[in-house]
Amino acid sequence: MSTGAGEANLAVVHERLKAILAPYRANLHVAKDGPGGLTLELPKYAGQPWGYAAGTRVGKRYVSYYLMGVYGDPKLLDGMSPELKRRMQGKSCFNFTKIDEALVAVLDRLTSASIANQPAIVEAALAARTGKR
Repeated sequence: MSTGAGEANLAVVHERLKAILAPYRANLHVAKDGPGGLTLELPKYAGQPWGYAAGTRVGKRYVSYYLMGVYGDPKLLDGMSPELKRRMQGKSCFNFTKIDEALVAVLDRLTSASIANQPAIVEAALAARTGKR
């Protein structure tokens, strides 16, 4: 089976988006890393749903980039460019069919803030869930 041009382009997009997450691999748990996507989790919560911090997923028509910190703290999105906002699907997912380096730079900064805030977001959510403070 040969790889189509669209699939090859998505592979390039995927590799570029994974590169944004590369600096965080040392401090996060790599739960999955393959041609279909990358999953990074908070080590303290590895394997648990609330441990998911960031990741990628290759679809048929686009590559999805997930940042759970923006779901837990929507203020992280304040001032987001309209161009990046147009790529947003749901509360924590951004879809890409090609790479725009200006948007990648914004996504890189957003990733840094999201991952830095993720442990506090999870702790607060779990405390609220159990009624502890």
